[in-house]
Amino acid sequence: MTDRREFLKTMAAMTAAISLPSALYANGAQRDKLGEILPLRKLGNTGLNITMLGVGGYHIGWTTERDAQEVIEAALEGGIRFFDTAEQYGPGTSEERYGKYLTPKYRELIFLMTKTLGRTAKEAQQHLDDSLRRLNTDYLDLWQMHSLTTPEDVNSRMQEKVLDVLIRAKESGKVKHIGFTGHQNPFAHKRMLELTRDTNLIDTVQMPVNVLDQSYFSFTQNVMPELMERNIGVLAMKTLADGRFFATKERANWQTDDPVIPNYISMEEALHFVWSLPVSTLITGAEKADYIRDKVKMAKSFIKLSEDERIALVDKVKDKALAGTIEYFKQKPA
Repeated sequence: MTDRREFLKTMAAMTAAISLPSALYANGAQRDKLGEILPLRKLGNTGLNITMLGVGGYHIGWTTERDAQEVIEAALEGGIRFFDTAEQYGPGTSEERYGKYLTPKYRELIFLMTKTLGRTAKEAQQHLDDSLRRLNTDYLDLWQMHSLTTPEDVNSRMQEKVLDVLIRAKESGKVKHIGFTGHQNPFAHKRMLELTRDTNLIDTVQMPVNVLDQSYFSFTQNVMPELMERNIGVLAMKTLADGRFFATKERANWQTDDPVIPNYISMEEALHFVWSLPVSTLITGAEKADYIRDKVKMAKSFIKLSEDERIALVDKVKDKALAGTIEYFKQKPA
């Protein structure tokens, strides 16, 4: 308990460091020409500030086109200015919908990020060219090497010069910042961090951050301390374990009689737990506009949880976490 308490206490102190000073909000919320913007957080060493809530592009790619448009519009209306996607979502459909409903009118107001699953330099370069075309933009705010799976996968992509393509894209101005993502294995992240330790190349890391992660093959415990040490922006995903916190998830044929929400914690507690850690933004998937509106409300109501509140939530779901079935996306070595 002592180690966990000290860890969460340290993370909480770092959360305060990435939050913008309250003086910025003394006269009300920040605004742009669309209206109020959700509270902003620092994005690592980039010098940029991004909204504490972001739209996940995977759902934009598989839901209906009308729903995708409504999610984008509801997000903008709710003050979200961070939009995530990837070339393989759809595939290509998510980027095309952003290119149709988001960038033509709002490019200068948003932070736009996409990712490449390319395993070779040639493939990654093709992905960049295609992504820019589909997104209807001539630059990306962030481009990430996507879905690192194992340390060996990292070694392979580095040998195939995939990172070199990201670096050249940044040098050319087609990409402002670069990073990497993954949800299977925190030690893949640690390997990438090891290989880039003596550089300032990596601006962001996207990874699972949720209340179960603390107890099972944890990204937060294994990766986040180094990200904080190096001032790399943390993009939180899988904050509800890809919907497995709930009783059912139709697209995954997921059913459980003992769901995390509401049997153990509320959705608000789950998200507020994540925002109480040093994450720059919480990326959420939403296939319906009402889902994104609900998350916006939770962002606006956020008050950082105390150390005791965070530990109590972790303890409530520890047994569920250790079962390993809810965070199905983690591939823990035997």
